[in-house]
Amino acid sequence: MSSSPRPRRRFVPSSLRGKLIAQLIALLAVVCLVVGLVTEVALRSFLIHQLDDRLSAASDRGTRPPPAGTPSLPAGQRPPDSLRVPGQGIGTLGVLIEPGGGVRSGVLRGGLTPTPGNPFPSDPVPAVQLHELVQLPSNGQFYTVDLGDLGDYRVVSVRNAGGGVLITGLPLADVTATLWQLGLIFGGVALGGLLLAGAIGAATVRRTMRPLDRLAHTASQVSELPLDRGEVGLSVRVPETDTDPRTEVGKVGAAFNRMLGHVAAALAARQASESRVRQFVADASHELRTPLAAIRGYAELTRRSSNEVPPEIAFAMGRVESESARMTTLVEDLLLLARLDAGRHRVYEPVDLTRLVMDAVADSHAAGPDHRWLLDVPPEPLLVVGDSDQLHQVVLNLLNNARTHTPPDTTVTTQLSTEDGKVTLTVSDNGPGIPQSILPEVFERFARGDNSRSRAAGSTGLGLAIVAAVVGAHQGEVSVRSEPGRTEFRVRFPAARTAADFLRVN
Repeated sequence: MSSSPRPRRRFVPSSLRGKLIAQLIALLAVVCLVVGLVTEVALRSFLIHQLDDRLSAASDRGTRPPPAGTPSLPAGQRPPDSLRVPGQGIGTLGVLIEPGGGVRSGVLRGGLTPTPGNPFPSDPVPAVQLHELVQLPSNGQFYTVDLGDLGDYRVVSVRNAGGGVLITGLPLADVTATLWQLGLIFGGVALGGLLLAGAIGAATVRRTMRPLDRLAHTASQVSELPLDRGEVGLSVRVPETDTDPRTEVGKVGAAFNRMLGHVAAALAARQASESRVRQFVADASHELRTPLAAIRGYAELTRRSSNEVPPEIAFAMGRVESESARMTTLVEDLLLLARLDAGRHRVYEPVDLTRLVMDAVADSHAAGPDHRWLLDVPPEPLLVVGDSDQLHQVVLNLLNNARTHTPPDTTVTTQLSTEDGKVTLTVSDNGPGIPQSILPEVFERFARGDNSRSRAAGSTGLGLAIVAAVVGAHQGEVSVRSEPGRTEFRVRFPAARTAADFLRVN
């Protein structure tokens, strides 16, 4: 089984501060590299020019005859006369091509002891390098050649007064050593300079970026505010020191403050509009309760009258009574939502959620005998802190939702458990499920499903919205998961001790 290749990690800084420092160091490194290369090239040219001057002088000395009294050596051991004149340095190379075709060569070497018969000891040039040297043109130009174990040499070939060819060379070892030494020194200084520049640059960039950090901190504070609900006091602003329009950061800070001002004004207008709507709903719901009660009363009075009424009148009055009851339920739901939106809650007290769930399932079993109702609760009481009537309505709404939107013979399971200081209520069914397209909106007010879930009993569209509002008012969480064959609503409340502590603090 082959594993998928892991993506390569790129060692590239992601923050603006890191990018600026990296670019600064990279720029300085390029500058140091260019300066180093130019220095090396210029110094090499200068040293080569000096070496050429010395080589020219050595070649001129080589054309002179050796001093009187210089002993002669056998032909097989005799180096060129150019190496036997005073002034030639250690390592000087000499090759003499005689008019008759004979070749004598040697290299003045250090470490050899002069003798009376050989005051200028030398080593012969190897045959391979000697063959390369004799091929050089005798035009007085300077050449650089590689002589193998002897190293690189700077050589010049000229004709002497006797008609032969004299080749003189000086080693490039000193030039190469000087260039390497300079390169190492320059590299060490450049590396130290880059480290120092990086440290100073990091401190400078960090100090320069502090206004952006303060701007980001302000943005983080705004992002943590609950802007989606309630009255929001958007008093957070960028400090005045970071709103100077003469600087780039100041322009951003000033623009950010103007944006926050517009957002605050929009939030205030939204809150005022929502407050008016909530007040209207609450007032209208409250005012509608009296006429609806009168309508239901007169309808019931007509039904209870001993006088005979035509069948169509009896049917019409029955429908009036039924719809007035449905409208009363809708008005009560709207009034409850308005109270929850306004933050007006009843006095909370410990509630035995186990007993409450058992009673709600019993009520649902009586209201929906064509469904199968299963109950799974622990034997001991599970306490939460809250409003008993509102919590009972949460459970009833979840059960009514399962009964209303599933066909007969559907199994509805209610479970109650506790874990990690939370009391969890789960209501699940094996019905057709909720369409994925409306699943994110099931807790919205007046949310409507399609025909995939039965609407035989009808609903106001506020049941799940009330569940979400009541659970939120009790510092709980509600979620839903659905697929064909299983729909599960899960509600989690803080256990009694945790909830009491929270409510006491707040």
